Amino acid sequence: MQISGSAFSSGFSGIQAGQQRVDRAAGEIASQSAARGDGIEETSSQVRENDDLARSLVDLQAGKQDVQVNAKVVKTADDALGTLIDIRA
Repeated sequence: MQISGSAFSSGFSGIQAGQQRVDRAAGEIASQSAARGDGIEETSSQVRENDDLARSLVDLQAGKQDVQVNAKVVKTADDALGTLIDIRA
């Protein structure tokens, strides 16, 4: 029995994409944090940096959600395959 285009491959692809999104967002957050100054007054560039930081934090959480959801897809596919094997045995 061959399973092509399965939920396993879809789930694993989603996990990889989510992990890449997390890695990219974490890198952006780290570089923005390192570049920050300690000035009190906010300039337009600092406001833009705050927006970029907020966007990176949202991307980080979205990547985390992607990984969690796709891990559930893989677990469900594994459970279903286990059930099918038990039925055939």
